[in-house]
Amino acid sequence: MNFLSRKTLIVAALIAIPLFSVNMQLRSKSTPWVLMPFYFASSAIQNGYAKFSFGVRSTTDLYLNLINVKKENRILRQKLAEYEAQQGANTELKLENERLNKLLDFRRKTNMHLLAAHIIGRDIFTDYHTITIDRGSYDGVKRGMGVIAINGVVGYAIEIEPHTSKILLITDRNAVVDAIVQRSRAHGILQGLNRDTCEITFIKRSDDVKVGDTIITSGLDNYFPKGFPIGTVTSVSRDQYGLGQNVLVRPVVDAADLEEVFVILNANYQNLENLTAEGN
Repeated sequence: MNFLSRKTLIVAALIAIPLFSVNMQLRSKSTPWVLMPFYFASSAIQNGYAKFSFGVRSTTDLYLNLINVKKENRILRQKLAEYEAQQGANTELKLENERLNKLLDFRRKTNMHLLAAHIIGRDIFTDYHTITIDRGSYDGVKRGMGVIAINGVVGYAIEIEPHTSKILLITDRNAVVDAIVQRSRAHGILQGLNRDTCEITFIKRSDDVKVGDTIITSGLDNYFPKGFPIGTVTSVSRDQYGLGQNVLVRPVVDAADLEEVFVILNANYQNLENLTAEGN
């Protein structure tokens, strides 16, 4: 084959290859084989970018959702705290109304001249059992006036200021109340022993005193009217060689739970043993 023939063959091949490619594209309607490497590379890049974009969007959406959830939780916790505070206030108001209703009912049923007072302070020293009330000399409170709750004796006034008074509780070691055993009428002097217990002294060995007996005021000390509850006998023992008995009493009033009390302005007015019956 001479030079001219080879030249002609090469030119024919150069013309035939594009025509063959165009013909194959028209027939198969697919990507030209010469472009396949570029197509695969482009597809890989697009898929990678799509996955990356989807991951970024998912992470962003999750982050934004978490922020919204935290914000909603904070709002819900705040609303819950406000609701619980309101419920607590409502409960406290209900309990206060119940206490005041009981106080008013008790006051209506008695002929005693009672002055209502709120407890505004308590003694921080363990050796002294006192409370402070928001009533004083301007309200008619005087030294020695008895202080009671609905169910029994609390103590009596010892220090009077114009608008406040200090009350010595019957559980204080310095407190003394003239008392009698309601069932047997045995007489003694009740003194404080500790925050939960009192004792009765000067009880004769022959006096009839039993565990469970109710101790009431005698009215002889002019602190309290006769017959008001003081406490319940929890222990009775006789001195081995003495002439008396050791009688322990648990007060009917727990001063630690009190919020309101009454000051008796006319302690020597009446006998209170039949108070409930007379009040009804």
